[in-house]
Amino acid sequence: MNYHVLTLFPDMIRDGFQTSITGRAVEKGILTLETINIRDFSVNKHNRVDDYPYGGGAGMVMQAEPVCLAYESVAAGLEKKPRVLYMSPQGKVFDQRMAEELAAEEELVFLCGHYEGIDERVLEEIVTDEVSIGDYVLTGGELPALVIMDAVSRLLGGVLHNEESAQFDSFHDNLLEYPQYSRPEEWRGKKVPPILLSGHHANVEKWRREQSLIRTRQRRPDLLERANLTKEDKKFLANLEEM
Repeated sequence: MNYHVLTLFPDMIRDGFQTSITGRAVEKGILTLETINIRDFSVNKHNRVDDYPYGGGAGMVMQAEPVCLAYESVAAGLEKKPRVLYMSPQGKVFDQRMAEELAAEEELVFLCGHYEGIDERVLEEIVTDEVSIGDYVLTGGELPALVIMDAVSRLLGGVLHNEESAQFDSFHDNLLEYPQYSRPEEWRGKKVPPILLSGHHANVEKWRREQSLIRTRQRRPDLLERANLTKEDKKFLANLEEM
């Protein structure tokens, strides 16, 4: 996967991405990261990329030309038009399903806005997806871009140390993850559930699935509407309703 990030703060992207798991994946060549400083494409001598909004109002707006030139510098080196994700609270809310969809791409371009936004004309010209990470407003698009790159990267082969981790984490099958335990067997009077010490793998998996169902029902019942439920899952949930 090759990431290209159009930003006013390239250090913020590089420092956030080139550490921990994603940083190791970059070192292995599984991921590549290119940061493009939009300010380098300013069309005025002061290197400004923003101006007052037409029609008045508070704040400044990022101009179309520097953003477009920054994008074209990336697109010129690619074989086909890439998906361009504009980080915006007005976009489609990012979720695990979208992460899986994006993980199938070879190139992803992220456009990080600032101030009061970006001139609408360039968004119409280059953006393929407006994406939000939640119903709140941040100071810029860099943190959302890092969130999405992290979620997508962990789905790619070789990024995680344990290849099964991505498959069984929260939101697999649209269910929350079951509770996890480690040593010691008893901690401050709290014991690990006996089933996890039984060595009976089928029973352990059954318990974990049931715990995922219970936790999702309690904390995110909205997810159950689109969860991949088996007949056994539905029967288990029906029994919970009767209790």
